[in-house]
Amino acid sequence: MARRPSAARTLPSDTPEGKPARNLGPLRMVWAMAGRYPRQILYAATALLTSSLATMAIPMRARMIVDHGFGAGASTAEINRAFQGLLVIIVVLGLATAVRFYWVSWLGERVVADLREAVQRNLLRLPPSFFEANSPKEISSRMTSDTSQIEVVVGTTVSIALRNLITGMIGTGYLFYLSPGLTLQLVIAIPLIIAPIVWFGRRLSKASRISQDRVADVGALVTEVLGAMRVVQSFNQEAREADRFASSAEAIFAAARRRIRIRAVMTALVMVLVFGSIAVIMWQGSISVATGALSSGTITAFVLTGLLVAGAFGALTEVYGDLLRGAGAASRLNELLNERPLIAAPERPIALPAPPRGQLSFEKVSFRYPSRPDAAAIGEFSLTIEPGETVALVGPSGAGKSTVFQLAQRFYDPQVGTIKLDGVPLVSADPAEVRRRMAIVPQEGVLFAASARDNLRYGNWDASDEAIWEAARAANAEDFLRALPQGLDSFLGENGARLSGGQRQRIAIARALLRQAPILLLDEATSALDAESERLVQDALDRLMASRTTLVIAHRLATVRQADRIVVMDGGRIVEEGTHQRLVAAGGLYARLASLQFDEQRLTAL
Repeated sequence: MARRPSAARTLPSDTPEGKPARNLGPLRMVWAMAGRYPRQILYAATALLTSSLATMAIPMRARMIVDHGFGAGASTAEINRAFQGLLVIIVVLGLATAVRFYWVSWLGERVVADLREAVQRNLLRLPPSFFEANSPKEISSRMTSDTSQIEVVVGTTVSIALRNLITGMIGTGYLFYLSPGLTLQLVIAIPLIIAPIVWFGRRLSKASRISQDRVADVGALVTEVLGAMRVVQSFNQEAREADRFASSAEAIFAAARRRIRIRAVMTALVMVLVFGSIAVIMWQGSISVATGALSSGTITAFVLTGLLVAGAFGALTEVYGDLLRGAGAASRLNELLNERPLIAAPERPIALPAPPRGQLSFEKVSFRYPSRPDAAAIGEFSLTIEPGETVALVGPSGAGKSTVFQLAQRFYDPQVGTIKLDGVPLVSADPAEVRRRMAIVPQEGVLFAASARDNLRYGNWDASDEAIWEAARAANAEDFLRALPQGLDSFLGENGARLSGGQRQRIAIARALLRQAPILLLDEATSALDAESERLVQDALDRLMASRTTLVIAHRLATVRQADRIVVMDGGRIVEEGTHQRLVAAGGLYARLASLQFDEQRLTAL
């Protein structure tokens, strides 16, 4: 049954016009992850409440000291007890603060680790089309800078917010107890403080999002340039790349300067309002002491508590901006976490036959890439590769050869037609099981920054060293692998940078051998190699292709002359099919391509 795939969704653009978080709603995802650790949250909350109570106990103790310890009739014992109690409160405060810091920091790191793992697991489920529409470099920046912002929110900001909120609430209650009249005047001033918090907070959120985007741009630029350093230096583009980086760095500075300016004005205004209100109220309180309405200890406690409350609410203004930045980061990560793959296993997948036969068939398949819906990549394509058969796909660039591979591995579903593996339609099978029955050798051997052993067993992680060496021997890779400083444990560098192109390709062949899959896909496996490397790689490929169903893409026609069938493609359709000898004799497109290549080779040889 034909299915029309949806286009890969493009994530919101990271531009200054990108919609910033205007509320804390996106942080719900973060709270849900933190909720997996109730015991640690209880420890942190207990320590936080203890530290807030100890903080408010200091002005209470100060009131007692002033009223009873500084009088003329106070005994030494009373003074000692008063200050000993104060020291106990300070010790409790220090210990509770340390415990609170440990557990909230633990929670921050734990939540970020869980979040990164969840996002990465989801990204690994998405098809290649998603990464064609969305830059992996930009996604990488989300996984680093945005998760770091989440860690700050969970590990620091939330703790500071709760501590100051509790301190402010307890302090306000104690202020009412000390002097309801003075406290009422203080409460009236609160709306004057909250209003600028909200107004400035919205603008700070937008400025923070823009600042994050500019940092992400620099991260993507650095990754791109460092990954292509040889090209940069070969074309003497160091100065230009330095200028590009300088422009991006200046853009970060400009965005940060605007954010800092907003935050500075916001902080100054709030502090003036808070401490100005406190100063006026203390002025009136001093008059009350002079008239005997309040004791010296009471006004001392009121002043200390008022300062603590003012500091607590003042800190909340800064915390709110950090929370909004965290909400923006959470929103960007949530987009990655909630992305769903277009290609997924059906609810009840049909099991592929066992043992596998290795038959692959295309029945009147037509396909258009979601990113290019106006141009058909292949049309009315019908081809059956029988078990053990070797079929070569040849044709000019853009003929649709690579599309056939992508459809065979079910990275896409065709809009029209059916693709079957051992008689089972791919759309009815589990994609993971389909790909498990295939091994691919790409045009350039893709290696990971890991040891030779890990790169070789990537297709079969449980392979023994004996099996690895057997595959390496069959792929003509044993000699150079044994010559490495630490053998299979040798680190191969970024993308196998410590190996030659031919060596990388032979490792890719050995990896495909270890896969032990019934179907082999060869995508231009020798096109980028010199003559000596090509001979070694071709010998390895001959052994790899034995007893396997093989589908080969090749521009070098000399490498496919021995194929059981050669399928010539042009414009997404099959235009010729047959053996090398028959196609040359037919005088069609294949014959013209072969004539051009073999004439060129003869000229080169001369």
